[in-house]
Amino acid sequence: MSKRNLIASAVVGALALGSSAVVSADPLNELHKEEAKIHAAAAKSQEKINNLYEQSQELFIEYRGVVDETENLKVYNDYVATLVADQQRSIDSLQTQIDGIDGVKRGVVPLMFRMIDSLEKFIALDVPINLEERKERVERLRDIMANSNVTTSEQFRQVIEAYQIENQMGAASSIRAYQGKLNYQGTEITVDFFNLGRTAHLALSLDGKSAWVWDNDARAWEELGAEYLSAVVTAVKMASKLLPPDLLKLPIKAAE
Repeated sequence: MSKRNLIASAVVGALALGSSAVVSADPLNELHKEEAKIHAAAAKSQEKINNLYEQSQELFIEYRGVVDETENLKVYNDYVATLVADQQRSIDSLQTQIDGIDGVKRGVVPLMFRMIDSLEKFIALDVPINLEERKERVERLRDIMANSNVTTSEQFRQVIEAYQIENQMGAASSIRAYQGKLNYQGTEITVDFFNLGRTAHLALSLDGKSAWVWDNDARAWEELGAEYLSAVVTAVKMASKLLPPDLLKLPIKAAE
């Protein structure tokens, strides 16, 4: 080949090599770009994974909290259910009692009327201690029984209280003095009454010159002799707390 041809071939070869280098450089750049994109995508994916992991951990902690709360609520609900069951038993018991109240009232009300009648008869036959006060108490009981505003329980309480007063009045240790009027042989006399329980019921004129004793069998007052007069005066003073308690000679009817 001639030199010209050789030079031309060399130039052509050089051009060919240069274009080949240019062509081969473009894929490498593309590869670097793709690799960078891949790394960037991988970093974003890892960030997402990290976020998802953190979220999953938070959700897991929240889940455990909900599970624990659910267990606590279950225990508490079981406890409340026990209380409710116990309260229901109490309600059922109260309802049973309420249902029986009408039946109790039907039995108690007639009983109270019989008790008041018996109390009235007893007072009429008893030693006339505070007679007017006791009769008024019976009348009040009858008024209460006719009053719709007074509950059955309150009516029963007052009837029982009246019986208790009568019982205390008969205590052997009970002494009392009070002023009132005595009817002796058709004459009404203001006197000081003295009673030692139901054992002795005496009366003393206000001038201290006459004394009487109640005879429950005869249902009448009997005038006492002079031998008892000073003792009755002393008894009235003792009951009025003007003298200390002491032994006295009083007319007391012996038990049969």
